[in-house]
Amino acid sequence: MRILALAGGIAGAVALSQFPEFSQQYVQRLSGAVDELRAVTIAFDTTARVAGLSREEAFEKMGGSDFTDSLRDDMRARIYRYERLNADYQALATAQPLERLARFYRFRDPDLARRTWDDYQPGVPATSEGLIAAGLGYAAGWALVTALLSLMLRPFRRTA
Repeated sequence: MRILALAGGIAGAVALSQFPEFSQQYVQRLSGAVDELRAVTIAFDTTARVAGLSREEAFEKMGGSDFTDSLRDDMRARIYRYERLNADYQALATAQPLERLARFYRFRDPDLARRTWDDYQPGVPATSEGLIAAGLGYAAGWALVTALLSLMLRPFRRTA
């Protein structure tokens, strides 16, 4: 059981030690996505304002055919994604790597996370943040494996 817990701890350490670099690359991609979507949002809002409409009024005016319904739904989704990603970017951009670890829930865009992971190259945790993350990963991995083994072995324990 101790060997498996040790293996779980090492696996957790290796995995979590990569988080600081992964988070940096994710934030860089997030920044690019926010910049692109900001331009789309500004263009839509400007067009609506020139027509004397609010954003929601402009959405209500769009429609009537399959094409314009689809365009309206696409614009609404892009603007919603911009607002969500911008909030995530604001929360992550100035955060230190370990603060980002505490804000893991802000890494919620599956497309950006997948593309970041696809291009990610593991690095050696040479920074203090990487070493701290590795220590946290070791502790989490060890605790998880110990808890799972304890639960699995519970029925086989002898009672005194």
